[in-house]
Amino acid sequence: MRVKSPFADSLNPGVRPRELLGWALYDFANSGYTTVVITAVFATYFVSAVAGGASWATLAWTLGLSVSYAIVMLTMPGLGAWADRRAAKKRLLMLITLGCVLSTAALAWVQPGQVALGLLLLVASNTFYSWGESLTAAFLPELARPEAMGRVSGWGWALGYVGGMLTLGICLAYVLSAQARQEPASQFVPVTLWITAAIYALAACATFALMKEHARPVQGEAGQGFVASLWRLRQTWQDSRPYRDFRQLMACAVAYQAGVAVAIALAAIYAEQVVGFAAQETMVLIFVLNVAAFAGAFVFGHVQDALGHKRALAVTLAGWIVTCVLAAASTTKGMFWVAAAVAGVFLGASQSAGRAMAGLMVPAHRLAEFFGLWTFAIRLASILGPLSYGLITWASGGNHRLAIVSTALLFVLGLWLLRPVDVARGMAMARRP
Repeated sequence: MRVKSPFADSLNPGVRPRELLGWALYDFANSGYTTVVITAVFATYFVSAVAGGASWATLAWTLGLSVSYAIVMLTMPGLGAWADRRAAKKRLLMLITLGCVLSTAALAWVQPGQVALGLLLLVASNTFYSWGESLTAAFLPELARPEAMGRVSGWGWALGYVGGMLTLGICLAYVLSAQARQEPASQFVPVTLWITAAIYALAACATFALMKEHARPVQGEAGQGFVASLWRLRQTWQDSRPYRDFRQLMACAVAYQAGVAVAIALAAIYAEQVVGFAAQETMVLIFVLNVAAFAGAFVFGHVQDALGHKRALAVTLAGWIVTCVLAAASTTKGMFWVAAAVAGVFLGASQSAGRAMAGLMVPAHRLAEFFGLWTFAIRLASILGPLSYGLITWASGGNHRLAIVSTALLFVLGLWLLRPVDVARGMAMARRP
């Protein structure tokens, strides 16, 4: 007797559980990049060693991230439209993954004082990473039934945090052994980047072996290149006018994801510069944050389907406001540990909730293109959040506490912008021919 898969009720007809595993493994693959490069290791190495702890170091780091996100904002809708027309999301994702793996490994070349090289490779690797993140999100509506979008998205994010923990755990073990041999950061940080690139490549190979492309090519050609991508961005934005709840959700995402981007890009820098964490303590802190984020993504994915997508997202934004207040008030390492654990729970929950809500309200025949528009909103947030944080710390003479308090206001704005979103109306519009 054939045993029914426990995932069958969550997947669209014709989708096999192995495809879900393959899709989720890409979250596993790329989470090591954000954990090691953007949050825990290379971020603090850049500020303290590459830039020599200069007063402008945090601002330079946030500017590098902002340039990469600006590139993604302007190009992703065009790339998404190309992938939709040719049913080539999987092929394009393979090329993008190769670019991210190679540029991540190349970051190992960056030595103290080489600020320009560090920023150039940061921009390249983070651009490839962000393109890949958008394309994987576009597979979600093909895989999951609408009523299961929250938990399927949560499974992906949860497995992603497992990948982040595994990568960071291996890197932490190597760093501790290197420090025991009294090696400087300029010797052990490059090895952590090679470890990250290798795990990314291996896990992504499993994704490409298991996941299928369910879309069909669409007739019609459009121009190529940067100008064509800008035109496509403008056209997609105009075409999204009838999808007013999707557009309102994008406005909400710009606000709250700006705050989330601060946590991802600057948590380790805040821990070292304000609370006084050592490098290995920071890595352990980020590891624990990933454990909490795993729990938040997995549990809230199920809660979201039962509680309702809008209400669940509102709960996570309220949690983020509390987190910012706790972080700003932290005067001891113990108190900051509590703030980081709370942040981890709502980090996983908010990212899973936003992706699932967007997946419910995009038209099925333009998934990659509309998720390119969603990526535009997320990357705009990723510019506004860290860059405003960097500017506040620079203008205030390094006052990180003032910057983190200002971040709480972004989540307040996100809550306010979430109020008009009607999920049922947005879903009905997405199902129209």
